[in-house]
Amino acid sequence: MMKVFIAGVDGYLGWSLARHLAARGDEVSGADACLRRSWVQEMGSDTVVPIASMADRRAAFEERFGRPLRFFEGDLRDFSFVRNALAEAQPDAVVHLGEMPSAPYSMIDVDHCVFTHANNVIGTLNVLYAMRETCPDSHLVKLGTMGEYGTPNLDIPEGFFTVDYRGRTETLPFPKQAGSWYHWTKVHDSNNVMFACRLWGLRSTDIMQGVVFGLGADEKGDDRLNTRYDIDQSFGTTINRYCAQAVIGHPLTPYGTGQQRRSFLPLVDSMQCLTLAIDHPAAAGEYRVFNQFQEVHSIMALAEKVRQAGREVGLEVTIQPLENPRLEPESHYYNPDHQHLADLGYQPSLDLDTALRGMLTDLVPHRARIESLQSVFVPDIRWNQARRKVDVRTEP
Repeated sequence: MMKVFIAGVDGYLGWSLARHLAARGDEVSGADACLRRSWVQEMGSDTVVPIASMADRRAAFEERFGRPLRFFEGDLRDFSFVRNALAEAQPDAVVHLGEMPSAPYSMIDVDHCVFTHANNVIGTLNVLYAMRETCPDSHLVKLGTMGEYGTPNLDIPEGFFTVDYRGRTETLPFPKQAGSWYHWTKVHDSNNVMFACRLWGLRSTDIMQGVVFGLGADEKGDDRLNTRYDIDQSFGTTINRYCAQAVIGHPLTPYGTGQQRRSFLPLVDSMQCLTLAIDHPAAAGEYRVFNQFQEVHSIMALAEKVRQAGREVGLEVTIQPLENPRLEPESHYYNPDHQHLADLGYQPSLDLDTALRGMLTDLVPHRARIESLQSVFVPDIRWNQARRKVDVRTEP
């Protein structure tokens, strides 16, 4: 049994991971300010799969797994809160998922940009300092993103590459070319975590994760244990949004030409990969990077796959590209490595086509809720201009 602390335990990944680890007998604790709920509401949206309050989630968690979820409600920007939580939990591993995870949200205006930097960068620094003070032997599993790399005209290694320059050779961090203020906060995090490992002997695995998709419904039908499923322009990932559109007959909406290539993996495989990282910790002083994904596709190819999966389950699906609100290359080389997790035993749980058919079928009972939220499918956040002035919700 391991003791695992999850920062961001109320989120899409965090709640799924808490259930996954508890099911195998681990002792799970976690922290959250539950801000994701208000961020999505700020976008005029809501989770398609209704989720319970944290109090109800904790009650269901204890009923299912026979032990409580030790929960600390608070903000990672508060160092005293983070230090006290980690001192009490004394975890073997700290899984840091507690960040604002949306590129579009960070691009709304100066307030959202600054909030994203403060929330993500300061929160991570507080986690690092708190670990140094209270649990320096714990292993930090930090969620980064494949978006840190951008889309270079080179193969993308797992964090580091060896350079020959003017007759000398050095292994260096691979250059980052992030495409949003959010993604740059992740780059800053990676640099800070790497430095903390070198400075203090902390141990960390930086997870460069692709785009995650899938429903996190409880397998035994207890709705209180479901995780969220978002479809808005800021927090709804590409496949999750496509599948929701398909279920209600709304055209799928790839941006621009749709030739942008990205890496993807199902939610169940994200849980598998994070668990492998937890079970195989980095050495003291080691900072390592895992690229975490299953497949690479263009967003138009994904739309075609969703259309085909829809036909197979009796849905008529159309595709209607939208003007791209982002500043990004739409045709580019993209070939990232992902060997480290395979070496630890990662095996894809299901192929993409099977996963899509299952998602579409599972979303049909939520059709009315999706229809009520469909106005959020058309993006109005544009990279080259502030959309509008919006209050940034920072209190739970």
